[in-house]
Amino acid sequence: MAATKTGTKLSLLVLVLFSTLVHAQTRTKPDGDRVTITPRKITLIRTGEIAKNFPHRRKATVTYPVVSGLRDPAVLRRVRAIVDFKNIFETTLAEYRADAWLEEFSYDVNYNQNYILDLTFWQTGSAAYPDTQHKHFTIDLRRGAVVKATDVFAGDKLEQLARLVNEKLQQELIDSKPEILKSGDISANDLNDLHEALKFGIDNLNDFEVANDGLVFLYDAGFPHVIEALQPDGRYRFTFVELKPFLKPDGLLWQFVD
Repeated sequence: MAATKTGTKLSLLVLVLFSTLVHAQTRTKPDGDRVTITPRKITLIRTGEIAKNFPHRRKATVTYPVVSGLRDPAVLRRVRAIVDFKNIFETTLAEYRADAWLEEFSYDVNYNQNYILDLTFWQTGSAAYPDTQHKHFTIDLRRGAVVKATDVFAGDKLEQLARLVNEKLQQELIDSKPEILKSGDISANDLNDLHEALKFGIDNLNDFEVANDGLVFLYDAGFPHVIEALQPDGRYRFTFVELKPFLKPDGLLWQFVD
């Protein structure tokens, strides 16, 4: 009988400890650290002169995110304003419908947790040439604001960090040169002139994509469409371990540092 009572007490103690542990783990993972994204798909139907003159452009597909799930309504409103459709490429649905250029509009969710929402919007269309355009946002879900370099990196380290990213850019230019020249699309002198103008600076640090293990700094060389295929890929990855010396201890990204 005594053994039974002792076993019961031990079982109750284990249950209490387990419940306490689960409760503690639950508290360490804050609620509302991500949003709910529901895709909304619309088919634009063009009529009138556009449909008559461009019958193959009568339709365009638009898919955009409807954001919900944040507990603070003020923050949710700010996040929704950032990704409001007309703010992405500064074009409304009515304007897309009234023009024959757009073929497809959509987005990719790169990251959505730990109070960070990272989205890339893209659109494809054709005028004289087919073209694809991108617009990227990294959003702080605590404030409902686009994240800037000065929010997460130490101010006195920005120049040093930009130099490190620029080293990767310059190495990409060196590595890609033989293949580009082999194609015969451009002379060595013209390619050198293009490459000399390319540099990753402090201003470019504002555009970075969040991944599970680090950041990808984005760089758009801005080459004219006719030579757009020659521009560098412009994606330079750094782990959070590499970035630790540059991060603000009170910034949004410090949570990823051990």
